[in-house]
Amino acid sequence: MIKSMDTKEFNEAYERLTPKQKEVLKPFLAGEPEEAIAQMLDCDPSNVRHHIANSCSKFGFANQKGEHFRQRQELVELFAKHRPEWVSTEVVKKYVGQILSSVELESLEGSVALDSAFYVERSLIESPCCEAILQPGCLLRIKAPLQTGKTSLMSRVLNHAKLQGYRTVALNLRDTTPEDLSNLDKFLQWFCTIVTEILGLTHLVDEHWGKSLGNSKIKCRTYFEKYVLPEDNPLALALDEVDRLFPHREIAGEFLGMLRTWHEDAKTRSLWGRLRQVVLHTEVYRQLDINQSPFNAGTEIKLTDLSQNEVLSLAQQYGLGWDIAQVDQLMDMVGGHPYLVKAALEQVRRQDMTLEQLLQTAPTAFGIYRDHLERHWRNLQFNSPMATALKKIVMADTPVAFNSELNLDMAVPLDDLGLVTLQSNGATPRYELYRQYFRTRLGDI
Repeated sequence: MIKSMDTKEFNEAYERLTPKQKEVLKPFLAGEPEEAIAQMLDCDPSNVRHHIANSCSKFGFANQKGEHFRQRQELVELFAKHRPEWVSTEVVKKYVGQILSSVELESLEGSVALDSAFYVERSLIESPCCEAILQPGCLLRIKAPLQTGKTSLMSRVLNHAKLQGYRTVALNLRDTTPEDLSNLDKFLQWFCTIVTEILGLTHLVDEHWGKSLGNSKIKCRTYFEKYVLPEDNPLALALDEVDRLFPHREIAGEFLGMLRTWHEDAKTRSLWGRLRQVVLHTEVYRQLDINQSPFNAGTEIKLTDLSQNEVLSLAQQYGLGWDIAQVDQLMDMVGGHPYLVKAALEQVRRQDMTLEQLLQTAPTAFGIYRDHLERHWRNLQFNSPMATALKKIVMADTPVAFNSELNLDMAVPLDDLGLVTLQSNGATPRYELYRQYFRTRLGDI
């Protein structure tokens, strides 16, 4: 049974591995016996056992005395989920007994590890981001639909800042609880507390909140001015899934407006120039006054699809001997959407199905994209005008012009979600996958 460990927990455990433990783990996960590993690394077999036992411990597996290989199956399954490039199809079949397609596809949704062989570098996007994060008072906004690589890009930008000596904090607003979002005061206390814990500061947020004067935004501001920003090195602060705040209008308006103010303050106050902000979002919060919104300030980065050559290169990294014709077959269905492309390559690599079989079932409830498509479907069920607008677009065989029945205000949110592509005077489904799937799902509306 695979140990319950999410991507964040796995990455934290992985980062605690020593270089020697990683060196031993690779052949271990390939199924090599201890004697072969020892010979390969020119060390004693007892050292191999020691490194394996300590590695297992870091991932929460207890090796009993004399049973140092007892957890090989569990480790193989864990790495197949979170770092599939470390294990081959044959090893997974041997130790787990089946291809864990649903587990592997789930792992593709998160951030791609910094040293992953399956990350496609997009230098035209990454380089400007890495340059921007080093500018005083930077506000970098990464806008893209779900599962298109925002978090992976964020990780690389923060890593670049870290290599320059910056302190870094990455907050995912998905980690908030209903209690944290019950009002602005509680949310800002949560925000300051998490920043404090990640940076390892000793100051007590509760104590500051109790002694400080003013409203919660002033308390948050003075906390940063007194305890967070005066440290020696600049701070790169990344906020992922900012969209989580949008249903909470008071919090979203005040907090996002505060981020805009901090960015503006950096122009006249050197202390605030020490803060570099990275905001990740899918949609734009349109309830804010344009002069208070952070979504029209700073530097906006829009992630683009993978190109034909990038998909071909990625297929080669997955060990597939594809040519341009096969790449085009896949892209005709899912374009260059990073997650959709990688999910397909992973399935074919694992030999779960052929490319032809995958494409035949792709736009159905029985295909490998069912969870991705259902997530979009659930969003549409809560917004009938948006669903109606999408129906008009997917039912047409040509781009739908903007008119009284399909205005731009209806189409822009669909573009934010990545479901349609906007043209100069109309809209079309972003991918054939969406056209076929939503023609069926929306047909009765």
